[in-house]
Amino acid sequence: MTTTLDRPRGRGSSAGATSRRPVGWSVQSVGEWLRSPVAPYYLALVSTAVLTGLGLVMVLSASSVGSYRDNGSSYTVFLDQLLFGTVGVALAVIGSRLPVSVWKRLAWPGIFLALALQVAVFTPLGTDFQGNRNWLAIGGFSLQPSEFGKIALVVFGAAVLAAKRRVIHKPVHAAVPLIFPFGMLLVGLVLQGHDLGTGMVMLAIIAGMLWAAGLPARWFVGLGAVGGIGVAVLAAGSANRMQRIQTWIGGICDSPHVEGCYQKVHAEYALADGGWWGLGLGESREKWGILPEPHNDFILAIIGEELGLPGSLAVLGLFAVLAYACFRVVTQAEDGFTRLAAAGVMVWFLGQALVNIGSVIGMLPIIGVPLPLVSSGGSALIAALIGVGLLLALARSLPGAEEALRGRTGTLRRTLAAVPAAQGTRSRTRAGGRRGVSRPARGSRSPGGRR
Repeated sequence: MTTTLDRPRGRGSSAGATSRRPVGWSVQSVGEWLRSPVAPYYLALVSTAVLTGLGLVMVLSASSVGSYRDNGSSYTVFLDQLLFGTVGVALAVIGSRLPVSVWKRLAWPGIFLALALQVAVFTPLGTDFQGNRNWLAIGGFSLQPSEFGKIALVVFGAAVLAAKRRVIHKPVHAAVPLIFPFGMLLVGLVLQGHDLGTGMVMLAIIAGMLWAAGLPARWFVGLGAVGGIGVAVLAAGSANRMQRIQTWIGGICDSPHVEGCYQKVHAEYALADGGWWGLGLGESREKWGILPEPHNDFILAIIGEELGLPGSLAVLGLFAVLAYACFRVVTQAEDGFTRLAAAGVMVWFLGQALVNIGSVIGMLPIIGVPLPLVSSGGSALIAALIGVGLLLALARSLPGAEEALRGRTGTLRRTLAAVPAAQGTRSRTRAGGRRGVSRPARGSRSPGGRR
């Protein structure tokens, strides 16, 4: 529907005649823009920018109390996150300008580098944090190789499966070398460091790309059974994981004083305190040393407490927009690598977001994965922004997208170039008037005319 305004009747208008002009965007124009080849690019760009900006604001709010207690400054954690975000944005810009062919050539070096970094975790360079050994200490900074392993797995899996598209229905070609040896070796190293959440996200990435590649559906029954048994065995072998599962399905968390329920109950307290409209930005109560990891895995609870239901729904909506952009790239791509890599990025972001959100609201046991682009954590943020750079490069490669983007850039440059020229013309005109350029006086003769 197009909104219209009636122009008031005035001198010279015919009786009863009105002039109508469209105001704003109509539903039809929005639909046409969404079908344009540049829509996935801009949808991914805008949703990522808003999520990252919101994440920085909420990291500052959620970490201020703990940062002041530990470092004497409320801005230490935020400034670190801002630094990591700046590095990630720079890498995303570079990645978005790389041709798809360059990303393909990075597949094999990337997977070998990811494996080497993951192996280095078990050397003296590796460090432990909360029972997990998945970090490297380098020059005063900590690096989590498994986060970069996700992007390596996406690029490598897309390159391998695109090359095997004609024989993907054969189990051996579908499994080698994506699942065996590289995929399982990388996942196995992550699980050896006791990071079950990241290992599950990697398995989801592999399964999602296999589905997008066209692997027959019957094979997913067997793969799902094997994966489920493996996760159950790993959960049963850890008392901490079993306690989290029991508190999730047992319905025993009526109080935070029950063993294993403290984090879950206080996350629910934060969401309940926020209510419909929230307590206001910076007004969280749970961040005052009550809710553990308020700026990391449980940042959504602080968003709900301070920004209320609209803030929580905005986060969900932005991830939905990002997922739609990925889906558009998958459905419109003519190249197999482009389609599979976009599917991998979509499973990575959406799957990890669902696990994090499910843990915070109590729909899933607490697994311990960050909310992509929002939670605090340098490795997670940089790796996610590199993934966005890959997605933007894939969106630029869609039919007609590069030409449209280049044309809009050219139009913007011509417009910006015309502004100084117009200002200069006006300046010269004013200067000429001040230097004595005369105008015909009232009543004077004009050339060839009458008084």
